[in-house]
Amino acid sequence: MTSELIQRVFLPRFTNPALLAGNDFAALQSQGGQLAISTDSHIVNPLFFPGGDIGRLAICGTVNDVAMSGAIPLALTAGFILEEGLLISDLERIADSMQAAAAEAGVQIVAGDTKVVEKGKADGIFINTTGVGWIPQGRAIGGEQAKPGDAVLISGTMGDHGLAVLTARGDLGFEADILSDVAPLNHLIADVIKVAPHTHVLRDPTRGGLATTLNEIACQSNVSIWLDEETIPVKAPVKAACEMLGFDPIYIANEGKVIVIVPQDEAPAALAAMKQSPYGVNAVKIGEVKEEEPGRVLLRTLIGGTRILDTLAGEILPRIC
Repeated sequence: MTSELIQRVFLPRFTNPALLAGNDFAALQSQGGQLAISTDSHIVNPLFFPGGDIGRLAICGTVNDVAMSGAIPLALTAGFILEEGLLISDLERIADSMQAAAAEAGVQIVAGDTKVVEKGKADGIFINTTGVGWIPQGRAIGGEQAKPGDAVLISGTMGDHGLAVLTARGDLGFEADILSDVAPLNHLIADVIKVAPHTHVLRDPTRGGLATTLNEIACQSNVSIWLDEETIPVKAPVKAACEMLGFDPIYIANEGKVIVIVPQDEAPAALAAMKQSPYGVNAVKIGEVKEEEPGRVLLRTLIGGTRILDTLAGEILPRIC
């Protein structure tokens, strides 16, 4: 439904080459290189969850979107919509978390805005962030760059963030030791590009999870992407919770993982670089890019069959990012 809304309302009115590229960032020409710009709004409920909070989520989400272009994130802006009655202690806790995440990523929050709305008009706090980064000359990374023969890598386990938020809401009905994976990935990505200079695609599998994100890439590049189910990493508590609730972890949002699509000969070096980061210790190759059946994502199942992975229809977990 979000995709339909974008196609019907926004693209016809705002259309330009940067938007039509369909990436999580816009690459704008500048003297001596390109600027990468990305914006995001954050409405997670609850505001605090195992492994993170809305503040860390806002910084990491935007830093990661900028970094997916291969850019070096430089600075962020932050806009706050505060609901009357929000505890100042909660706001201070969120601001502290944002500062810590920005320091970890090596960026500064250089501008912002604050508005207050009446009680009942917001969920405590909504945050909008915009990030700016610098793309070095000659670097071309985007969802339209996947090539037949490429390897598909993932930096870690699937579904952690979505299940952590669900746990924090108390909706599971049982205890689960699951932490959100929310993290800034720009340093990990820089290390990957250093050893795999021909990296074609970087994308964080947030809303809609791994399967939906790969469908977007397959359509952008007019290729098919084939995955091996046995290689996709999922933590035992997440897998157990998904089985009980009828969820598929490859459709659940992540906030600290990156899909890396690189030529086969650069895949071992890229994997090794990811594993050197605390956010990539579980990195693994999960599939490859092919020419036949363009626009599709297919999964080789554990029982030897092949399953078509469609884009997620609807939202499994609302208000998670």
